[in-house]
Amino acid sequence: MQGSIRVEDLEKSFEDKKRGLIRAVDHVSFSCGPGRIFGLLGPNGAGKTTTLRILSTVLRPTSGKVMLNGYDVVNDPERVRASIGFLSGATALYERSTAREIIGFFGELFGLDRVQVKDRIDELAALLKMGEFLDQACGKLSAGQRQKVSIARTIVHDPPVIILDEPTANLDVLVAREVVLFVASERDRGKTVLLSTHIMSEVDRLCDDVAIIHEGKLLLSGTKDEVVARGGGDSVEDIFFQLVPLEGGAGADAGLGVIS
Repeated sequence: MQGSIRVEDLEKSFEDKKRGLIRAVDHVSFSCGPGRIFGLLGPNGAGKTTTLRILSTVLRPTSGKVMLNGYDVVNDPERVRASIGFLSGATALYERSTAREIIGFFGELFGLDRVQVKDRIDELAALLKMGEFLDQACGKLSAGQRQKVSIARTIVHDPPVIILDEPTANLDVLVAREVVLFVASERDRGKTVLLSTHIMSEVDRLCDDVAIIHEGKLLLSGTKDEVVARGGGDSVEDIFFQLVPLEGGAGADAGLGVIS
């Protein structure tokens, strides 16, 4: 099954007692398909995580249409969840369970039988270099080891769409590199990968397509080459800082628009 994501005119609004109506996601549209990594770029508070939570059915959109693998996130959330892997930046692990137990538990939740679970754990342990701590309690693992367990749990059912919310945040350089290599390998296997990040070196290395989001609005999207050409800079990083103002400062022209 080949994966796909299609987001059309997505909006998510919240009511705040002090600030009134807040549009966390303001009429955002984009799509991504198999064998490609789509980078959703933006500073903290831009609306990236809210968008990903809507895609994963954790949040319900205020308006707009979101389809994953042909399933609507509002009308068919169970099928959406069954066909995606979502790595949240706020995911916790059961401290007393071993890595093997957690991955196996989620494998069974996704309908894998015991033989399939065992085979998949062995495969992921080799892929993510987890052999040395697979039978240790998660409460005793390092941050990098815990992240690997979270990733393995996310993709234990081998979903066609993988959604990753800042997967290398707070990791040391060696573990971050392993995660980057893993993400690239999933793209090479034909998966549809949506990656939220603000680490530009990861964008340069991994992403085929990018979208820059700020204050809930999609400022620019397209392939990396299209974004660079349209923005008139030398790199995606250049374009990002043209569009997104520095803290307390004014940004450059933010009206470049979406590349179709």
